[in-house]
Amino acid sequence: MAYNGGGGGKRLCTGSEVDVERSNGNNFMSGEPRRKRELPARPNHILLYTIINPAYPITVDVIHTISSPHGQVQRIVVFKKNGVQAMVEFESVESATRAKEALHGCDIYSGCCTLKIEFAKPERLNVFKNDQDSWDYTLSEDVQPTQRSAPLLQSPQYTGGRPQPYNMEFGSGGPPPMMKERHGPPPPHHPRDGRGYGPEGYGGEGFVPPPPMHHPMAPQNQGGPPQQGAVMMVYGLDLNTVNADRLFNLCCLYGNVVRIKFLKTKEGTAMVQMGDGVSVERCVQNLNNVTVGDYTLTLAFSKQAYLSEVMNPYPLPDKSPSFKDYVGNKNNRFLTPASIHKNRIQPPSKVVHFFNTPPDVSDEQLLAVFHEYGVAPPHTVSKFPLKSERSSSGLMEFQNISQSVMAIMACNHATIQHPGAKFPFVMKLCFSSSRQIGQKGQAPAKQDRQNQDRQNERQNQDRQGQNNGLEHEYY
Repeated sequence: MAYNGGGGGKRLCTGSEVDVERSNGNNFMSGEPRRKRELPARPNHILLYTIINPAYPITVDVIHTISSPHGQVQRIVVFKKNGVQAMVEFESVESATRAKEALHGCDIYSGCCTLKIEFAKPERLNVFKNDQDSWDYTLSEDVQPTQRSAPLLQSPQYTGGRPQPYNMEFGSGGPPPMMKERHGPPPPHHPRDGRGYGPEGYGGEGFVPPPPMHHPMAPQNQGGPPQQGAVMMVYGLDLNTVNADRLFNLCCLYGNVVRIKFLKTKEGTAMVQMGDGVSVERCVQNLNNVTVGDYTLTLAFSKQAYLSEVMNPYPLPDKSPSFKDYVGNKNNRFLTPASIHKNRIQPPSKVVHFFNTPPDVSDEQLLAVFHEYGVAPPHTVSKFPLKSERSSSGLMEFQNISQSVMAIMACNHATIQHPGAKFPFVMKLCFSSSRQIGQKGQAPAKQDRQNQDRQNERQNQDRQGQNNGLEHEYY
C-alpha cells in the first residue's frame, strides 16, 4: 500500500490507474479501472481534417480553397479510410493553428461537409503524385512528384482472366473521373493559376465550374482487391417493395455494383459495395434524401472496406435473398472504357429515358410492364424516331420523382417479348436530362435525341449482325 499524498486518499500501486472516490469523507475503491486520458496532440504544422456528412466530393481543390486563406499550404492528401479525411501541411505551426481555430466546426457547404480539425502526428506528408486526392504545392508546375511505375499486367476483368501486357492507353487505371455539374451548389474548383475563391468568399469572382461528366471515367473494380471507400450505407428502404435486385437497378446508374447486403439487425438498411469510391460519391450526391413512396433514402460512406461473402443469407419479405453478388453481371454499365463513355450521369428526374426495347413496341406494351411490376406507369410516352430496325427508345414522364425512382427500381432491365426474336429484349432505363416532355406525339428534347443518335451509331458499329436485345451493348 502506498500513501497518495495529502487528503486522506489512498490507492493501490498495482500498475494500473484505479479510481478513488470520496463519499461523506470516506474513501473507497470504485472497482473500475480508470482509462488514461489521451493527451491532446501537441501543436503541429500538419492538420487532420475529418469531414462529417460529406454530401459533396472532397478533393484537394476543395481543401486548398478553404485552407489557403489562413496560411501557405505545402501539401494535401485526401483519403477515405475512416469516412472522408484529409491531411494538410502548412508552412508553419502558426498557420496551422490559425486554420484550426477558424475552420473547426464549420460547414464547407450549407448543412453538410462539417469540419472536425485536429493537430496531426506526422512531421511531413509524402505525396507521390499530383491528382484530385493529393498535391504537392512546393513543386513548380513542370516538376512533378515521382510517379509510381505502371503495373505489369492489365486488370483481369478486362482480359477474361488471362494475363495480358499492361495497356498504356489507360495509364494506371484510366484518366481521373470528372465529377458532373450538378444542380444546387456545385463543388468548388480552384484553378492553380491563382483564380477562384478569393476574399469575396464562396461564389465570388473567378469561380470556374467543374466540367460536365461527358468524358471517359476510370475502369472500375469488378471483384478485384477491395478499394477504400467503395462501400456505402443505404437507410430508409421499404422492405415491402425493395430487394437486392431493385436496389441494384437504381445504383447501377452511377457505377458498377459488386455486392449488396441487407442488415437483419437494422430493418430497412443495406450495405452496397460499388466498383470504386467515386461510384459511391456519385450515389451519395444523386440519391441522398430522395423520396421513394413513403420513405426517404439516406446514403453515406461506410467505414467497411468491402463486403464479405454471406453463405446463408436470410430471406427478405418477398423471399428473395438478403445478400447477392453482382460481379460479372452484364447489367452493370461501367464494365469497359467504351461502355463507361456512353453513360450520362443524371440526378433523379421525373422524366426517364428508355432504350433497348423492340423496334415496334407500342405504348400499351410499355405501360403493361409497369402494371406487371406493381408501380405507377408514366402518364406520357414519347418515342424517338427510329434510327435502326433493331431497337427503339424514347422518353417517359411520371407524375413526380418518387414515381420515377420506384419505376426504375422495379422495371429497369425488365424483359419484353418480341415475335421473331431469339431472346426477349431487356428494357433499360435511366434518368433523363429533360425536366419535362410535351404531349404525346411531340418531339422529345433535342439533347436526348442527340444522345440517342450517338448511342444508336455506336450500337450499330459494335453489334453489327446481332439481332436481339440481350446481345446489345449496355450503356
